[in-house]
Amino acid sequence: MNSSTDPVPQDSHELLIKMQRRLHFLAWISGVIGILFIVHLVYSHTEINGLRSELARRLRTGDDISKEAKMVAETTQEMVAGLQSKVDALENLQTETQSQQVSLSQMYQELSRSRDDWSLIEIEQILTTANRQLQLTGNIRGALIALENADRTLARSGKPRFGAIRRAIEKDIERLRSVPDVDVSEQVLKLDAIIEKVDSLPLVSDSRPPDCPEKAKQNTLYRYEFSASPSDWGPATVTAWNSWVDDIRRELQTLVQVQKIANPDALMLSSSQTVYVRENLKFRLLSSRLSLLSRSAYSLKEDIETMIVMLDRYFDASSEQVQTVKVALKEIEASDISVDIPELTESLAAIQGYRQEN
Repeated sequence: MNSSTDPVPQDSHELLIKMQRRLHFLAWISGVIGILFIVHLVYSHTEINGLRSELARRLRTGDDISKEAKMVAETTQEMVAGLQSKVDALENLQTETQSQQVSLSQMYQELSRSRDDWSLIEIEQILTTANRQLQLTGNIRGALIALENADRTLARSGKPRFGAIRRAIEKDIERLRSVPDVDVSEQVLKLDAIIEKVDSLPLVSDSRPPDCPEKAKQNTLYRYEFSASPSDWGPATVTAWNSWVDDIRRELQTLVQVQKIANPDALMLSSSQTVYVRENLKFRLLSSRLSLLSRSAYSLKEDIETMIVMLDRYFDASSEQVQTVKVALKEIEASDISVDIPELTESLAAIQGYRQEN
């Protein structure tokens, strides 16, 4: 009896020992996994803190950009105020001209002057208006037309006493014809074309980082098959854990993508801020248009330099549209529009001298 039952307890004892070894092994594996999990949590916490710090810095940068956009808006308002003052000056000039016309009409009725005197007063008024427009807008052709019409009117009268006035008008005509003919119509058309393109010019903030080449791998769901043998569970568990950690690391890396930008602040522009940038560029273009019409080379150069800086800072410099606009602006800046425009001093002085003598 005893000899037949001895092997049974011995086999149970060996089985118990094997089970204890496996339990110890599993406990050791569990400890390693726990340590790795804690390390991973610390690493993840560090990465998340870094991301939070970066986001906070970006938010502060966004606030700075918002302040700069407000400054741009204020500059735009000042520019609008400047343009409005010019318009007001022209309106005042028109009002003054109208009041002078009314005064002249009253003078005509009250004094009952002769036909020649009426013509002379009318000529003086026309030449005064032409002279003011000449100084404000540089309209040489309009001034020449006014002088030639005045000379024809005096010639039809056939009065020798108007000879001194006609000679003064002829001198002013010769001075205006000697002014170099600067045709700014082509430059104005270029500015008009650029103004129409402003809304379609791509901004730096419109660009997006390229897609990650491993995007498909990051979205793949990994399945791990464990061996049926309990002795292989440990290595399989470690392999699965490492793969899972790698997947989480790749997901965290896709949260932030690094792209080299010359002006990082331009990426933080909001939709309202981009409107301010485009409108400021349009106002600069309109100011350049006025500078062309008035032959103000200094103002034109200043406006174009400011616009090129804006294009380099806020717009996509690699875009063909932006490059075309910059080339056109530089061509306009290189054009010579600075000319000395004379005044109709000879003609007006002759008319005033004649009126004082008579």
